[in-house]
Amino acid sequence: MDMPLPATALPAGPPAELPPFLVARPERQSVPLVFASPHSGAHYSAEFLAEARLDPTALRRSEDSFVDELFAAAPAHGAPLLTATFPRVFCDANREPWELDPGMFDGPLPAWVNSASPRVGAGLGTIARIVASGETVYRHKLAFAEAEARIRHYWQPYHTALASLIAETREAFGCCLLIDCHSMPAHPAHGANPADFVLGDAHGTACAPRAPRLVEETLGGMGYRTRRNDPYAGGYVTRHYGRPREGVHALQIEVARSLYMNEARVERAPGMQPLTRDLSRLIGVLARADWSALRP
Repeated sequence: MDMPLPATALPAGPPAELPPFLVARPERQSVPLVFASPHSGAHYSAEFLAEARLDPTALRRSEDSFVDELFAAAPAHGAPLLTATFPRVFCDANREPWELDPGMFDGPLPAWVNSASPRVGAGLGTIARIVASGETVYRHKLAFAEAEARIRHYWQPYHTALASLIAETREAFGCCLLIDCHSMPAHPAHGANPADFVLGDAHGTACAPRAPRLVEETLGGMGYRTRRNDPYAGGYVTRHYGRPREGVHALQIEVARSLYMNEARVERAPGMQPLTRDLSRLIGVLARADWSALRP
């Protein structure tokens, strides 16, 4: 059972047997689209909270809170929506499976672990050392067995489900366009001209140009400001699954949190409803588009 927490700190506690991911499927998939939200999970177990030195609200600021709700219209437009239920700070599904910081563990790591990536150096590997504000997550060092259990029981099932959805879609339609859904805090480099959305296609290598162009045109027509690949060009999901030559295209969409939530309190703001409506319109545009040119 989850430990008692202030009502504003965490969502109502889900059952302990909650699976590592949820898939909302349409009655019949009618479009070559898959939507995924790897960072909106908000199930914090009592065991994890006991290990953490931070309060629940501080931990939640690493989430892409409510992003699964923003894109919840996907099944109504004929596309599945995959959502992780586990939090990003617990296990990051948008990293390689074994990006681990050796300084976090109470013993040596296996030689095959990637301990030298820039993400590990920044404290944001598969098991994060810090939260977005730079504060250390844990009270003490972890056993490697703990990281291994999280990766095997959370990361791997999520990616098995994602790979299956992509394969099913490609088999049915000859191609697949994966929309990987995220949110972003205000970025200081953009100063007085922040973007409402940043689209990441790994600088053109993960997705045919038609998809980001259509998203830009649609959002721009609604009055939103978009930027491409700056500062988010796409993480592991975009780069790993985006293989245009094989008919699989991946586009990361980052939504500015200021549009729909109070970041300090991790609460929905009045902008949540109109933004959700606009993103439903975007999903509808993508669902009606002809994606046959994405086939290899």
